[in-house]
Amino acid sequence: MLMFRTLLLAGAATLCAVGATSAPAKILDPAKPEDAVEIAKRVQCGIGDQPAVMYWSGKVYSRIEGEPDRHLFDGEGMNIRQCVPVSDPVRGNGFRLVSKEVMFFTDPKTGQIVRKWENPWTGETVDVMQIANDPVNQRPMFPRTADGKPSPTMRMKQAAGWVLMPLEVPLFYTNPLAGDYQDYVGNKYHAMEIFDFAARADELLDTRHPTSYPTVSWVRISDWMPWMKMRGRQGIIIFNAMGAKIKSFNDLPKVMKDEIAANYPGYTAPPPKDDARPNDTTWTVFKKMVDEQRKAAGANPATTTSGNH
Repeated sequence: MLMFRTLLLAGAATLCAVGATSAPAKILDPAKPEDAVEIAKRVQCGIGDQPAVMYWSGKVYSRIEGEPDRHLFDGEGMNIRQCVPVSDPVRGNGFRLVSKEVMFFTDPKTGQIVRKWENPWTGETVDVMQIANDPVNQRPMFPRTADGKPSPTMRMKQAAGWVLMPLEVPLFYTNPLAGDYQDYVGNKYHAMEIFDFAARADELLDTRHPTSYPTVSWVRISDWMPWMKMRGRQGIIIFNAMGAKIKSFNDLPKVMKDEIAANYPGYTAPPPKDDARPNDTTWTVFKKMVDEQRKAAGANPATTTSGNH
């Protein structure tokens, strides 16, 4: 989702490296660069080269100045990933994470996946584009920077047997759905994602456990989803979800497994270890979809500015 892509990119500047599972058991020290990387790997990855699955569930709200917030949807999401060992003579032994993710918008009353949505502000019924990003890969993570200095570590606090790991990710970058003059007229993509991981200290830091299964809370504050066709209307959407790293794809809720089997069969496994494709986001996927629809209809994607899709 969009959500784990930004976490992983931010994590590249914070945590790094791969621990050898055959090494003697020890207690990891977050202050040591190599141990900090191993902690990151234990939070994000599976055992060895096995896939790992992050699952989350929550709600989606609107916020428009001057009116009450609206509960628009619920959401069910997952990210499936695997880690690839990498090595650098200066930066040390690290890993690269390759992944893909889906999130389905569900009806708060029925729990069923929403296919069409009547926009309460415009009165228009639109097709709901579920979030499906492939790939969502991460730059290599190492214990040391390119000049050999220890990489910055992420914030951690131990409390009552838990390790708490908060991370805020402000986002402000060129919107692929807007033009080449965003510095002058706006339309930049502007969002913030907030992740709060919590892991049992004994499981996370003691390497007698092959990996850790942390919980995660996720808040995302962003522009409207492009498929909502808000036409520049003032306001934002807020995602609020909780989840965890689960032990198997089969542990996902039935509604997710059924939808993946029916419409997203490629999302049962992570990308290949050598995947070099550019990352997807909701905005790049939506742009490709609309451009393909317009091309099929005989329109020029570069000049068409209106119409139903």
